[in-house]
Amino acid sequence: MKKLSVILSQHYRPISIAAILDVFQTVNLYYQEHAGHPFFDIRLVALEGGTQAPSFHDMYQPVPLREVQQSDLVLIPAFVSGDISAYVRENAGFIAWIRQQADKGAEVASFCTGAFLLAATGLLRNKRATSHVTAVKDLARAYPDVIVDPNVVVTDDNGIYTSGGATSTFHLLLHILEKYCNRNTAIHTAKVFAIDMDRAQQSYFANWSPSREHCDELVSEAQQRMEDRFRDRLTVEEVIRGLPVSRRNFIRRFKIATGVTPIEYLQRLRIEAAKKMLEQKQENITGVMMQTGYEDAKAFRQLFRKIVGLSPKEYREKYAG
Repeated sequence: MKKLSVILSQHYRPISIAAILDVFQTVNLYYQEHAGHPFFDIRLVALEGGTQAPSFHDMYQPVPLREVQQSDLVLIPAFVSGDISAYVRENAGFIAWIRQQADKGAEVASFCTGAFLLAATGLLRNKRATSHVTAVKDLARAYPDVIVDPNVVVTDDNGIYTSGGATSTFHLLLHILEKYCNRNTAIHTAKVFAIDMDRAQQSYFANWSPSREHCDELVSEAQQRMEDRFRDRLTVEEVIRGLPVSRRNFIRRFKIATGVTPIEYLQRLRIEAAKKMLEQKQENITGVMMQTGYEDAKAFRQLFRKIVGLSPKEYREKYAG
């Protein structure tokens, strides 16, 4: 059997632990019926005197770290909402153990914001990773040596795995099952839990909001002008009209302050407005395009898909009430 260690961290998100355990229990039952034995030896691993076993899975008693010498796969659940940096510090006792397991050949996977604890081990250095769409910027800032991809659902970089938020947990679990077991086991599990397989992006779950976390008053003034007039076909020259700055210097200052160029900022404002209109069915798609400052239908569709991951039609069908 493959030795599976599920970290019972401080401040874990209960649904994350529940999803992990339920999926692997389901796989074990499947193998018990078809092969006569379970596939995974599942253990909850805790710090000494740490978190108690979750009440919904009291069949598992937490095992202290010192008693777990070898794992084939280590899983790090998501944290609850809150101060993730503080949670990582409170779980620092896991860090050396996770690294030791990896040094002995274990693969390691994190789910959602569990990526912060995985990054703290150093195992994500120069590797691709993702997390919940609302946490990826903080992950990139806290761990600049991690190659953070905010759009993907799952990453797999030489046996180090991460997933996006919420239901992305299931997509990483299916990926692991296909790799460790086989495609048929992954398909069976997907059907049991009613999961769409092979979802590639999580960008259409993200809500973008303009960044104001800077002290450049000139950039703030330009942002306000863009937010007030994004429906107009603004140029950079119109945005900075009357401001004491050259076009070249403005673009440089704007990107330093916000992380994107002025054109990208306008595009994001327009696409976010288009998403809201599509959700509310305020206009047909052509009307949405015109109301958000676009005239070229092809260019609008291409930009919308690039930023959101779906076409305007697909987005409306998915989210319109």
